[in-house]
Amino acid sequence: MKDLCFLSATEIAKGLQSGDLKSEQVLESFANRIAEFEETVKAWEHFDKDFILHKASEADDYKNIGRPIGPLHGLPIGVKDIFGTNDMPTRCGTNLVSGVHTKNDASVVSFLRNSGALIMGKTVTTEFAYFDPGKTTNPHNEQRTPGGSSSGSAAAVASYMCPVAIGSQTNGSVLRPASYCGVIGYKPTYGLVSRNGVLKQSHLLDHVGVFARHIEDIALITKEIVRHDLNDTSTIPYSISNITEVCKEEPPFDPNFVFIKTSKWKNMDKDAVKSFEAFLKKYRKNIEIVDAPSYFEDIFKYHQIIHETDMAYAFSDYYKKSKNKLGKKLVEAIERGLKYKSSEYVEACENRDYFYKLFQETFQDYHAVLTPATTGVAPKTLKQTGSPEFCTIWTYLGMPALSLPLLEGENGMPLGIQIVGEKFDDSRLLRTSNWLINKVKGDSNDK
Repeated sequence: MKDLCFLSATEIAKGLQSGDLKSEQVLESFANRIAEFEETVKAWEHFDKDFILHKASEADDYKNIGRPIGPLHGLPIGVKDIFGTNDMPTRCGTNLVSGVHTKNDASVVSFLRNSGALIMGKTVTTEFAYFDPGKTTNPHNEQRTPGGSSSGSAAAVASYMCPVAIGSQTNGSVLRPASYCGVIGYKPTYGLVSRNGVLKQSHLLDHVGVFARHIEDIALITKEIVRHDLNDTSTIPYSISNITEVCKEEPPFDPNFVFIKTSKWKNMDKDAVKSFEAFLKKYRKNIEIVDAPSYFEDIFKYHQIIHETDMAYAFSDYYKKSKNKLGKKLVEAIERGLKYKSSEYVEACENRDYFYKLFQETFQDYHAVLTPATTGVAPKTLKQTGSPEFCTIWTYLGMPALSLPLLEGENGMPLGIQIVGEKFDDSRLLRTSNWLINKVKGDSNDK
């Protein structure tokens, strides 16, 4: 058997359920991987080997005495360090928080634990989940950024230090690091996953996301965290109980895609443009290229107004008391947020639903939207985390989106394709994504 850290989350979960694997055995494999690569990748804000091995041993004992277990029993999961955990510190990527042990777990953490998962540690985030980078490097090249703000979650999964990880996205904080690190990043439809107990930037824009190396693993975790939560008024009752089955199904016919460049295409790296143009040419039977709707240009402005106004409110105490200790980019955003007019904010909020209804007609003719996830491969720097501009539209509209590691750019670095679906059609979007991944891989193997 290959080293357990290279198994998918689904394979590990099945092995733990059947008894072929022991949780302590699995955690030992990941701990060894962390010992080998963490010094370079720096994906973890908090990892206590003795603590998590003890928890794994308890999980094995619990199963051995015949008690009922959940679908994720004994499965290790990394969690971004902005999610409250009652047994691990939470620092939110800043020196202004000394490592708080919250009284309660964030709702998502609680849902995972109730399903039997083991929270194996806290992954690095940028400061307060904004643009000022943390210590993490890109697993493919330590001189390049892993992206942000969910830097550690993407890097940990990419370097096989955990099978899956939880992150968050308010602009491009899941899909961008997924693209840079060469893993799958998934941002569900707004309202499916609770943000209760998670550092709040913007009630209207914050999303919880999932990182994995396989679509089936994305579905495995998503099935357990989609819950109506009275502690987060944005969540709605919605069932995705069959998502793990649907994502593996063959579509009744080959999907049709629409590729939208948006005005940001001019900012694409030359090598990335070549990769996308080759992809579009190869799969032209399934893809139609169209111009972006004119109102897309307003979305960049509206997203910024909402995001920065909400951050100015959410981080007001830190700004007033410790402005000189905050990162430069965060301070600049807060100060812009303090200057917007209330009429600008209301207009930005009200157009979210209006613009989505205009765009929703697209899905009468296409299964999904394709677009770049990033302007190119990970930049050669650790002082910034890259641009989220190709994610802004879909985050603002609250639509489900994934970054799929299907292309390569400069020096063979990973380059993600973003695939976007209709709201609350997440299960079918995962199925379509799985079809596309298998199609591209199959064609590559036929060469």
